[in-house]
Amino acid sequence: MQLETIEIRGDDTYISEENVNIFAERGRKVVIENNCRIASGCFIHGPCHLEENVGLNIGVHLDGGSAKGIRIGSDTRIGPSTSIFAFNHNFDDLETPIRLQKVKSTGISIGRDVWIGANVSIVDGVTIGSHAIVGIASVVTKDIPEYEIWAGNPARKIGKRGEQE
Repeated sequence: MQLETIEIRGDDTYISEENVNIFAERGRKVVIENNCRIASGCFIHGPCHLEENVGLNIGVHLDGGSAKGIRIGSDTRIGPSTSIFAFNHNFDDLETPIRLQKVKSTGISIGRDVWIGANVSIVDGVTIGSHAIVGIASVVTKDIPEYEIWAGNPARKIGKRGEQE
């Protein structure tokens, strides 16, 4: 690990001393801005950028892939055991084992003031708009517009913030 590839900004960021792994390498920088909270059991593999006031609950797994990575907007909360993977394996060549095929990566963008529930999975290429909510145990395979509430497997719109039932 190269220390210059991890950048922690601000004095008020908390990273648990219990089983947190931050893995950065050349071209896969990890940036953690001020007042972030990273709980025990989290795994972060760059490229990843956590803006101010981001909270990662116990066991969150972020893997930025190899392109644009993962960007999480300010004031966002991510529930326990959520997995966010900004890459996917190619599997088109039937003559080559999947483990030897290249990966593709387009990146994941999560807006500001987003609440992602526990045990959520988010796949490469997804954008989640600011102020959105993702329900517990959802699998997000499509973009989520701002202020919308999505849940399920696969996740689908179930409401919008500010709308009365």
